[in-house]
Amino acid sequence: MYLAHSFMSDKKRQKHQQPLILAVENHDDSLLLMSYTLDLLGYRSICQKESSKTVFVAKEYQPDLILLNIFLPGMSGLDVIQLLKGDSLTCHIPVVAMTVLAGSEDQKLILNAGFDDYISKPYMIEELEAIIHRLLDRKFDLCPVLEV
Repeated sequence: MYLAHSFMSDKKRQKHQQPLILAVENHDDSLLLMSYTLDLLGYRSICQKESSKTVFVAKEYQPDLILLNIFLPGMSGLDVIQLLKGDSLTCHIPVVAMTVLAGSEDQKLILNAGFDDYISKPYMIEELEAIIHRLLDRKFDLCPVLEV
């Protein structure tokens, strides 16, 4: 997959504006891994640790998708989703919960809180990519994944 992305011509990259994804994670290692993963998948990204700035950043940059950890210091992801979905400037942005919670009751709580989807940690990059494609395929002409 990395090779296919690397050999994509600059002209082809410029033709399709890549989606912007806001990732909110509380651990430096997880944030670095997320940044690397999104870059590898060909997305532009904004990565941040502070949940309290998420709504401001979402309003300012209007990302196409938000990946939001549930367990954040200060405001939890459940608090942040309420603010995002309650604001006319951000309510249209799909938000994916990133969580260690994997039970069916947890899933129900997350989806009822307003998240568009969720992914349980640890996750495979292919799972994350599939969720991103599914949520953004209406907005962008995303290229199919090339197996290498």
